[in-house]
Amino acid sequence: ARIVNYIRQHLVGKTLAVVKAQHDENVYGKVGTSAAEFEKALTGKKVLDAKQQGKYFWLEMSSPPHPLMHFGMAGWFKIKGVETAYYKPTKPVPANEWPPKYWKFTFETLEEPEKPVTEAAFVDFRRFARIRLIDSLASEMRNTTPLKENGPDPVVDKDILTQPWLADICAKKRIPIKALLLDQANVSGIGNWVGDEIMYDAKIHPEQYSNTLSAAQIAQLHKSIHYVCSLAVETESDSSKFPEEWLFKHRWGKGKKDSKNQLPNGARIVFMTVGGRTSAVVPSVQKKTGKVAGDVKKEDLSDSEAEAVLDNDDDEEEPKPKVKAKAKGAKSSKKTKDDKVVPEEPETKPTAKNSKRSARAAKTEPVEPEDEPENEKAPTANGTASKTRKRKSKGDVNQDATENAHAGERPTSDENADDNAELPKSKKRKPVAKTPVKAKSNTRASKTDAPSAVADAPVRRRSARVSGVGA
Repeated sequence: ARIVNYIRQHLVGKTLAVVKAQHDENVYGKVGTSAAEFEKALTGKKVLDAKQQGKYFWLEMSSPPHPLMHFGMAGWFKIKGVETAYYKPTKPVPANEWPPKYWKFTFETLEEPEKPVTEAAFVDFRRFARIRLIDSLASEMRNTTPLKENGPDPVVDKDILTQPWLADICAKKRIPIKALLLDQANVSGIGNWVGDEIMYDAKIHPEQYSNTLSAAQIAQLHKSIHYVCSLAVETESDSSKFPEEWLFKHRWGKGKKDSKNQLPNGARIVFMTVGGRTSAVVPSVQKKTGKVAGDVKKEDLSDSEAEAVLDNDDDEEEPKPKVKAKAKGAKSSKKTKDDKVVPEEPETKPTAKNSKRSARAAKTEPVEPEDEPENEKAPTANGTASKTRKRKSKGDVNQDATENAHAGERPTSDENADDNAELPKSKKRKPVAKTPVKAKSNTRASKTDAPSAVADAPVRRRSARVSGVGA
């Protein structure tokens, strides 16, 4: 509304002699426009009027298309020689700097009798602004996208935003009331601080669900919406003209040192997130009268404020007790059919070393039937008789090793242990794989043609150590 007033004062009734635009894919491209199209469409045309709906504003030109603009988070419209901003820049700007930094387009009007030349520029350093060209009649602008998807404007559409209309939209939705007002699809133009001011003036908690508001609360909310929005537009958002009792005058102390975060009467101001935005709340004034989306933290309140804010907590669900997580490695238990608790033993995972040993043992130790007598010999695959299960002498061990080598097998770990038993620790020999001997018969050839991976494993490990890989 502020910038629309400045455009009406300095641009309406004048012809745009020079239009320059520099392309920005975010500002123009994301809404299907380009800087070149913008220049061509507006050069030489006359500005007839400037209008707005919520956070959108547009210029009514002498012929379509009409430029529709949205400032985003940091956009602004500057007029050379005129202070249009309602805040002072953090860094001093040179008076003769033109075009200004971060400009997206500039206007220069035609020099006419009694109409001084005006230069204007649209700027946006964060590139969240949007500039469109709407090809429609000026009278049909609000029936085009994106304006038709937005809700009524509290200042422009007072005949639409009535108390029954507000009661109907609140009853249809179950969301925090402030989130409902911030959604531009419901109501156009209400921003974060305006929403907080409306909630404070209406004495409604911003997190209370919209469908829980009473008829009296709806009536007060309707009155507060029109009061806050109308006064903000009338004062052109000049905070120095806002009433001293407004929350706006006292809400900006969050995160600052030595900030009391309270009203002049001592009422505490707390902060919470509602609808994705930081909200300022005075709990002693904005009491909860129904279900809410969340609670103010109790540690942030004084005793009297806590009573005022939490007076309806009895209606809310009790939190479920937290289940303690099991400690790692702890034994779990399960119930049997008789409802007896039987502890389960922790499952042990075999290590890589154990699995290699078990695989090696499975290949080298022949499996004997359970009912076989201990001293009886059983035939093996190569036709020789296996040794007895009694402990073998050293000579028997050597003989077994020779036979196993001929059969393409590797001595077992027990046999290696017997070989090294009498040697000192420093001189114990490492097991060496036996070179498999080619078998003469067809039955042996099937085993000896391809040496086993188990027999080759020590050789590979030994070569790795030599090269330094396994060291």
